[in-house]
Amino acid sequence: MEIRPLLVILSVCGPTWATTLDMDYGGVPLWINRFLGEPSVLTLRDRMEPGWFRAVNRQSCPLECDCPIQWPTALYCEYRGLHHLPEGLPSRTQYLFLQGNAITGFDSRAFAHASNLRWLFLDRNQVLSERLDHTLLSNLTRLVNLFMNHNNLTEVPAGLPSGLKQLRLAYNHIERIPPGAFQNLQNLTLLLLQGNHLKAIGEADFKGLPFLNLLDLSHNLLDMFPKHLPPSVQQLYLTSNALTGMSEDSLQGFNGLHYLRLSHNQLKNEGLAYGAFNVTSLVELDLSYNQLTEIPVVPTTLQYLYLEVNHIRELNVSSFCRTMGPTSYSRIKILRLDGNKMAHHQLPPDWPFCLRVLYNIYI
Repeated sequence: MEIRPLLVILSVCGPTWATTLDMDYGGVPLWINRFLGEPSVLTLRDRMEPGWFRAVNRQSCPLECDCPIQWPTALYCEYRGLHHLPEGLPSRTQYLFLQGNAITGFDSRAFAHASNLRWLFLDRNQVLSERLDHTLLSNLTRLVNLFMNHNNLTEVPAGLPSGLKQLRLAYNHIERIPPGAFQNLQNLTLLLLQGNHLKAIGEADFKGLPFLNLLDLSHNLLDMFPKHLPPSVQQLYLTSNALTGMSEDSLQGFNGLHYLRLSHNQLKNEGLAYGAFNVTSLVELDLSYNQLTEIPVVPTTLQYLYLEVNHIRELNVSSFCRTMGPTSYSRIKILRLDGNKMAHHQLPPDWPFCLRVLYNIYI
């Protein structure tokens, strides 16, 4: 994903969104539930005096970390230049922030005294796949969020705990998904794999993900639209790959797909089957920055279509409406055609009868 999130001030109570300015969390905001005691994900460095923490909090706390009294189960050990896990992690630890260090790996007993971990943040370290013990993560049975963006992983970590809900592995060097890597992740809803080196998706690569909602495979090396993806996916991002086309069954089985992003690929009309996008659940389709010369056929239920910066010369009403009548029209609200080879005066006279609920068109 390429959208740079904005800084959001956290509320003192109730559920809220949290994002950072440095993309540590893979570009997707993190939902925080204050009622469950979940802590701030914004760094405390240079915002609070570490000595104050120790003066008012008598609970044990590693010297390399801050342990704010308002979040007694959280340890903030980020951006400390650490090469190893801090010693003496207290057993109360549920939220461990280790991003921005120089950690390369862990042995099997690294979290033996912190088995209650719920969130583990390891973004922007130097973690290597060969330095992760296969049993390290499987023992963290309460872990729900694992963040390992911007590391040196070459494959998906083994032994992922079955309770995981979010797995963020963006911007590593992952080239392959080991067999059964996701086999037991019945609760996973978000998986970020953008910015890796995946060239193809195997038949069994994503088996075992019945409730996956968001899958990001952007900025990889895929030259064919991946098959065998979890049919539960509602948000599928494939931006900035090398895709040239899609077959009629590429989206077969995706009955709940709402958002499909395919910008910055090499899609051409001759490579797109007539019914490639025939998914009535689709709400938003992004085909910008490709090599299209005509508007492809889209379902009449689609609401947002982005086609900017292609080579399109005309608007074909038949791409949106096969027939026109009192109930036969397109639900498109936003249509972007800017950066193509056409102007307003080239629009066909009957387009308002088809695009009758259009809010904005950009040419």
